[in-house]
Amino acid sequence: MNPVLIEIGPLTIRYYGLMYAVAILVGLALIRRDVRRRGIPITDDDVVNFVLLAVGVGILGARTYYVAFNWDFYGRNWSEIPAIWHGGLAIHGGLVGGVLAGWWFVRRHNIPFLVMGDVTAPSLILGQAFGRFGNFMNGDAHGVPTSMPWAVVFPPYSIAGQEFPNAPIHPTMLYEMVLNLMIFVGLYRLRLRPTKAGFLFCSYLVLYSMGRFVVSFFRADSLMIGPLRAAHVVSILLIALVGGYMVKERLWQTKPADAV
Repeated sequence: MNPVLIEIGPLTIRYYGLMYAVAILVGLALIRRDVRRRGIPITDDDVVNFVLLAVGVGILGARTYYVAFNWDFYGRNWSEIPAIWHGGLAIHGGLVGGVLAGWWFVRRHNIPFLVMGDVTAPSLILGQAFGRFGNFMNGDAHGVPTSMPWAVVFPPYSIAGQEFPNAPIHPTMLYEMVLNLMIFVGLYRLRLRPTKAGFLFCSYLVLYSMGRFVVSFFRADSLMIGPLRAAHVVSILLIALVGGYMVKERLWQTKPADAV
């Protein structure tokens, strides 16, 4: 495996960046289609602006979150802060950034936040699946050593290979990729059900948190909050708070016929 797909002179196309581009294009197509199906009063240009804004602020949030948890390193290596092609984007920081950008957008266009959240949920989890393939080719977001038959030995120049040279490790990025694809299939099918606003978005948060909680046990590069893995803490909070909201509001119930 190699993080670089094509290198022609000064032009370098990396799998990491390519997966983000694919995620944006596919997500844009899915969101545009669902906006039309639901009759949400925004134009195709508005959808493009929404996606680019959410992705841009999401990446900024993901990097800020990761750098903050690893300030001992980045405080001494400022030039590495913008080098996202070396890995180091935390999904929970990305969610915070993307949600804030989305909230600002829907406020400007007078769209209910949870309605737009439902539209974007399948694209979000599918984009994360693409991103995990980029992590695999990049050799980051990796696991701990294991003797399982599907273990992977990463190249010595990769982040995983440098930490565990010539050692078979859990391909945790592939674990999460498969889980994300399964969640996408479920959400994509459920999107046609006339449930209350917020059902798909909240289901995405809960299901992803459950999967991430399990996969994080096998991660070698987990961000930490004291003795606890940050992903475990955040996942538990999301499952409790968002799951509790779903139950309280009974979001799985059929919405009124005149709702957006």
